[in-house]
Amino acid sequence: MKSFKKNYVGKGTQVENMDIVKVTLKVDELLKHKHEYKGEEYVTIEVARMQQPDKFDRTHTAYVSVLEETEKPAEK
Repeated sequence: MKSFKKNYVGKGTQVENMDIVKVTLKVDELLKHKHEYKGEEYVTIEVARMQQPDKFDRTHTAYVSVLEETEKPAEK
């Protein structure tokens, strides 16, 4: 069975009165997830609103989704 694992690479906050989220990313973590397409290197990230702000008032989290093969649950 395949599933997606989230690898968290940073957090951010929404800019007041704008539809912009300012995100700070860990470069070392990003480079672990780079991929190549047509001779160019890319990192694809997803940004999601957190259910509640963290202790630093960050409201969003950034992560890389990686497709993984997992064991199929045992049948009953």
